[in-house]
Amino acid sequence: MPRRVFCCASRARPRGGFLVFAEKQENTEEIKAMPFQKGQSGNPAGRPRGIVNRATALAQNLLSERAEGIARKVIELAEEGDMAAIRVCMERLVPPIKHQPVAVELPPIEKAADSVEAVASIAAAVAAGDLTAAEAAELAKVVDVYVRALATKGFDERLSALENGISRTPDVPGPAAVRDDTSA
Repeated sequence: MPRRVFCCASRARPRGGFLVFAEKQENTEEIKAMPFQKGQSGNPAGRPRGIVNRATALAQNLLSERAEGIARKVIELAEEGDMAAIRVCMERLVPPIKHQPVAVELPPIEKAADSVEAVASIAAAVAAGDLTAAEAAELAKVVDVYVRALATKGFDERLSALENGISRTPDVPGPAAVRDDTSA
């Protein structure tokens, strides 16, 4: 069925006092297969990975040839008091600190119930100002992962004990020995 396309009044062409609206056929064919195999490039002869654009390569060459002079000029401007130059120099000399080790005394965690005491000590360190909220959140994640690992270890030990207990008792039939007596 043809699709009607309505144009705005300023673009429609009046003919005989009526606005004429164009009809457009819609291409309804569906693409059923991918044009390329999975993992295959659409243009195998295209630019290899790692190749830099020519303009970028030229700019890098020009900059590398003049890097020493630019560095001297930035240092000179920084010494004169230009705040942007000072900021550039300081970012290079003293990079921003990403993550530092945090010294917090945590109680030993041997079972899941011990995690409550550990989280309480983390909260106390935040209240005392020894930890930031972000550092406390990261430590709480560590405690949570450790408690989950303990739970997984305990589950594995209990499951192994049950499996060993079942395999030792010959009186109890295994799953293959169970019969269906209702069909007889």
